[in-house]
Amino acid sequence: MIRREKYPDFDTEEIITPDTVARNEKTVRRGFWQKLKRNLARIPKADEVVAAFYAAFDSNTPFRAKAMLMAALAYFVLPLDVVPDFILGLGFTDDMTVLLTAFGLIRTHVTEQHRERARATVEALRQGDEPPEAAV
Repeated sequence: MIRREKYPDFDTEEIITPDTVARNEKTVRRGFWQKLKRNLARIPKADEVVAAFYAAFDSNTPFRAKAMLMAALAYFVLPLDVVPDFILGLGFTDDMTVLLTAFGLIRTHVTEQHRERARATVEALRQGDEPPEAAV
């Protein structure tokens, strides 16, 4: 007889808890801008990553969308990856896959305002400006 474990439904609080989202938010706040600035030239679609950041911290973004974005952004920030970031040409492929998948799932919550702000932020970073540490 095959014993099947009960897998939690992604629509339940078993997966997305406020504690998990808060922990991911703390990780993102602590490391997002440093990692982005350090690796900006190597990150494809950096403006989409920053738009996801702005959407995740927008008070109008629904909790489930915010939770998904925070998890994806925390994966981007954490130093342990499936594909290490320092591998030239491949280092950010896993990060981008996670982020763009989350972004695709909640794209209706990433507004044109998030995208415009992200484009301006990325352009400023490319010109040597400091990251907007408190820009949430």
